[in-house]
Amino acid sequence: MFGQRRVDPSPGTHYRSERVSAVNGQYFFSTREGSLEGPYFTRVDAEREIAFYIRRMIQAKEIIESRSF
Repeated sequence: MFGQRRVDPSPGTHYRSERVSAVNGQYFFSTREGSLEGPYFTRVDAEREIAFYIRRMIQAKEIIESRSF
């Protein structure tokens, strides 16, 4: 997939991959920022936390933008 997010310095190719992975029976998800979040007990828990993570990132961005002068 070719595209550019607003925070990216230039366009690039981004490959879609599975964000949830299992290691020793525990589930983790990876972020665009390169972090690995978890562990979670089930895949469903990890997928739910992805949605929460995205909401937190959006809220943080909105707070930062609202405080910029």
